[in-house]
Amino acid sequence: MTTRFASITRRPLAAALFVALIAPGMAFAQTAKEKALEARVAELERQVQLLLSSQQQQQTAISDTQTQLTEVRTAQTQAPAAKPGIQQTPISAGAGPNTRFTYGGFIKLDASVTSTNDGDLADGSVGRLFYVPKTIPVGGGATNEGGADTDFGANFSRFWFATDTDLDSGDKLKSYLEFDLFGGGSTAFTGNEVATNTYALTVRQAYVTWNNWLAGQAWSNFQDTAALPDAVDFLGPSEGTVFVRQAQIRYTKGPWSFSAENPQTVYTPYLGNMAQVAGDDGAMPDITARYQAKGTWGHFSVAGLARQLKYQNGPANSSETGFGLSVSGKWNLGASDDIRYMITGGTGIGRYVGLALNNDAVLDANGDLENIDLLAGFVGWRHVFSPKLRTNVFYSRAEYDNEVALTGLGITKGAQSAHVNLIYSPLPKLDLGAELIWGKRELENGDSGELNRLQTHVKYTF
Repeated sequence: MTTRFASITRRPLAAALFVALIAPGMAFAQTAKEKALEARVAELERQVQLLLSSQQQQQTAISDTQTQLTEVRTAQTQAPAAKPGIQQTPISAGAGPNTRFTYGGFIKLDASVTSTNDGDLADGSVGRLFYVPKTIPVGGGATNEGGADTDFGANFSRFWFATDTDLDSGDKLKSYLEFDLFGGGSTAFTGNEVATNTYALTVRQAYVTWNNWLAGQAWSNFQDTAALPDAVDFLGPSEGTVFVRQAQIRYTKGPWSFSAENPQTVYTPYLGNMAQVAGDDGAMPDITARYQAKGTWGHFSVAGLARQLKYQNGPANSSETGFGLSVSGKWNLGASDDIRYMITGGTGIGRYVGLALNNDAVLDANGDLENIDLLAGFVGWRHVFSPKLRTNVFYSRAEYDNEVALTGLGITKGAQSAHVNLIYSPLPKLDLGAELIWGKRELENGDSGELNRLQTHVKYTF
């Protein structure tokens, strides 16, 4: 056949007829085939696009599901830190339903070396354990020029229990109990430093809160604990600080808080010099009010105190009114520094300031009360070198306006102290601290005594 085809095409007329009759059919057949192929290719491309689109949707769905799972797991991880879950098994059979129990505190070893220049700090004195300005010896004279003492103790270790109850009504009900080991020896033998150093528990705080109300023993509403410096000593700027814990009823609404607190009058007998007598004859509670503003800049607080002073002994019956005002706060200076301060002034409020460095009032010869005025305060600077190392420097002072014709010349006129410390935290919640303390107390007769101390601690908070 190939030979015949070649023979025909060599003839001109036959070739023309072939082109005219056969070639268009072949071209038509080729075009139809190409169109069919193109349609097939187009269909295949459409199916590929559908597959790709479906795969992308599946990947998006998988990604969304993974994101949701991550969010749920994160929430599950963070939730216990923000608010512990309800215990499945009740800790106490008498506890209310939906109650969380928490426990915490710290172990603290204090060690100090103290020197005084005008007499010795007596064995067993609270001033041997932490800085108490009214225990600084004054008037030891040539026969007792002073001395040096080294003391170790774990008395200020502390623990607390708390509850938080979820009520169906939406009300908030909480309770708090706090103790330390500053209660002194439990027996004459085991409670001293000879053998076992056994000490008793001391109730620090014990209160319940219901919504805006607090009832029980807590820090006085006249005190701003958030302004206290970061001290190695138990308190630090003692003479310039409002420091009282007592039973009270308190109401808090936003930045405002008001309280009625346990009354107690501390007075100097007539010509009693440094004698301190506590009386419990008052009929009116001590009344406080506080306003506090907070922000990223720190906080500012102003508090007022009004109280009745009362003395009653046989026919002698005297009453006076005491007033006080305290301004305090913390001012943040960037991420690494802050300034803390407090200034307090008033009349008849001696027991609230400086660990009762001086008294509320003095009795005259007729048994009538005369208020003692005071002005006290402190200022401190805190600097954080790193997450593990920080330092604090602060100064504290208190001055009293005594009527020496009634008190005598042996009463405290004023006290001051300066502190510098360094605190290192090699592990989370573990602090190793050292603080240098200089303190001075002056009497109305011009005598004064000084104290120098190296205070150290090891403190683990749990």
